[in-house]
Amino acid sequence: MSDFTTVAKAGDIPPGEGVAFPVNGRTVAVFNDGGRYFAIDDFCPHMGASLAGGHLKEGVVTCPWHGARFCVRDGQAQGPPAPVNVRSYPVRVTNSSIEIEV
Repeated sequence: MSDFTTVAKAGDIPPGEGVAFPVNGRTVAVFNDGGRYFAIDDFCPHMGASLAGGHLKEGVVTCPWHGARFCVRDGQAQGPPAPVNVRSYPVRVTNSSIEIEV
């Protein structure tokens, strides 16, 4: 059985931006990419910066510290200096609530 947690209302996260939320002992960055919501681990594996504060363009967030890039859809690293991928999480919108399964 899925365990989704409500983190925000649809519209709370402006298009092209991300917001970090604590969910089940993790910090998860939720991004609004053109009205679709995606969730990945918030901390960059390179040096620990918050990815929610990064620049989002065409489904890829760029870490604000050293420029590591990650696909917000699946957490795949897009190149150095990121040494590994980050986890991605299922997101759904139910009755205007953004919910994440962690």
